[in-house]
Amino acid sequence: MLSAGDETVVRKITENTAAPGVWLKTPTPPEAVESWLGPGWSLAGGPGFLMAAPSRPIQAEAPPAITEGYRLDTWTRAGLTRALVRSADGAFAARGQVAVTGSAYVVDQVETDPAHQRRGLGRLLMRTLAEAAAGQGATTGVLVATPEGRALYETLGWHVMSPLTSAVRN
Repeated sequence: MLSAGDETVVRKITENTAAPGVWLKTPTPPEAVESWLGPGWSLAGGPGFLMAAPSRPIQAEAPPAITEGYRLDTWTRAGLTRALVRSADGAFAARGQVAVTGSAYVVDQVETDPAHQRRGLGRLLMRTLAEAAAGQGATTGVLVATPEGRALYETLGWHVMSPLTSAVRN
């Protein structure tokens, strides 16, 4: 439930931020946020959804199978695990990353090239990233989804916590 305080905070932030390229993200429907923005701000990025994985330990599953004709590489550096899928000819097919903080993990930048969609690569990435997070002790995940991503994540047991609206200072 939104309160009058939410509107006041967003107005204060956007009226006092003059630098172009600054982003604001809020778990609020876009129709509310738009009326709260100060001069020079606009909605950006289309609709989004703040999603959470089930609040139970990640179940150990068989390692995800890679779709024939693709190669999956993963690596971890400075606490960030990245996964990259390439086609047989080495072309980019899909990617994603996950960071663990305490018992939570944050999935970010999950993307599948349009030429490689509908081949199970998104599902492969999500399982790979969740397994990496579980290996570091994480039990609950969060992510921001597009409408297209939301459809996939819901089939994997994620649920929408709230809409997520983005605005940018022009």
